[in-house]
Amino acid sequence: MLAGKSLTTPFVGVTLFATWFGSNHIMGNPEYFVENGVSSFFSLVITGGMALAVVGFFYAKRMYRLDIITVGDFFKLRYNKQIDITISIILVLAYPLWIASQFVALAYLFQSVIGVSFTVGLFIGAILVVIYTYIGGMWAVSYTDMIQSLLILIGLCIILVLAFNQTESVTNLFKNKPTSFFSILPKNGLSSWSEYIATILALFLGSIPGQEIYQRVFSAKSEKAAVNGLYLAALLIVIIPIIPALIALAATTAHPELMNAAKEQNIIASFVMNYTSIPIQILFYGALISAILSTSSGALLAPATIISENIIRSNRPSISDKRLLSLTRVCVLVIAAFSVYFAFRSANIVALLVASLNLILVCIFAPLTFGLFWKKSSKFGAWCAIIGGGLVWFTCTIIKTTIDPIIFGTPVSCLAMVLGSLGKPDRKGMTS
Repeated sequence: MLAGKSLTTPFVGVTLFATWFGSNHIMGNPEYFVENGVSSFFSLVITGGMALAVVGFFYAKRMYRLDIITVGDFFKLRYNKQIDITISIILVLAYPLWIASQFVALAYLFQSVIGVSFTVGLFIGAILVVIYTYIGGMWAVSYTDMIQSLLILIGLCIILVLAFNQTESVTNLFKNKPTSFFSILPKNGLSSWSEYIATILALFLGSIPGQEIYQRVFSAKSEKAAVNGLYLAALLIVIIPIIPALIALAATTAHPELMNAAKEQNIIASFVMNYTSIPIQILFYGALISAILSTSSGALLAPATIISENIIRSNRPSISDKRLLSLTRVCVLVIAAFSVYFAFRSANIVALLVASLNLILVCIFAPLTFGLFWKKSSKFGAWCAIIGGGLVWFTCTIIKTTIDPIIFGTPVSCLAMVLGSLGKPDRKGMTS
């Protein structure tokens, strides 16, 4: 689960980058960037770097010193076992959507490369991811992430050079773009602003409680390695995605017909398949498969670890490590099965990613943040935040409010945390 608490700064940073840099950065986000410009790059990419930097500066040291394994362990120490189990269940429910987005990308990829159906491609991708996650756990994920990150960087850089060579000049990429393309703000209109704010909330604040972040933090050999690794990951997750964004922009500038591929989140893959040589195609698909596998494996291990550590061990404290390891592997298979199911339900990569973070944000962000930094946080306040934020978000989702439900659920959760803690504080000596 923690790779023997041996990860150095480069391992923490690069493996976390590799887990976050997945299909959405190569197949989803570039299409949004080509169509919407800088505002989409800020909301979909830079927010991720902000989240990692904030965790590194504010959260990492405090969490590392607790000597725990999962995010759920914090809630057990700070509040009680019931809140720990509830939070763990919410996290477990959220992760399959993120994993599903990676399986969808693998399915599209195998569909393009070897001509299989979406269904067959989905199962091929899922089986590949499950095999080495099942066998090797965090240690395997860390080492394969390092190799995969190198492949990603080499492949994307070479394709960027080729894409630039097919445009008359780099300045042509931005020559005929409207002023709105360069604005950090979205287009006018309530729906555009709602989507923009909701995406930032989900990818920035919603990422902060993520188990995949703290699994790297807790796996670090020292507190310093954990913090510096987060800063390194934040830098990489902002800089490297610039490359696929520019590739998509150059490809559609040189070959405008590729804009049709945006609907299938497939601009870069279509460019490589139709306008580059076989060796470059091999290099690209190797890099793309690497990116998706690294994201999928880290995301798959996180909820499996939560189930075994916070739900199974919590209720069976005398269980042996050998038995727990076996059950963790079973959990990997179960989570993978649910992820495949969600992948069939929705094939929008970015939408699946954002959806996976919504529930975490409206239920978990407030109890974690207030519990870590505010001494008056109480168990009752945590329950108010979890239930209040979740109910408001769920209700708004059901009635399909014009403004995104997460914009209602997030402040309600934070307010409920404060009011609940002040209204019913813990008895003296019950908080840690």
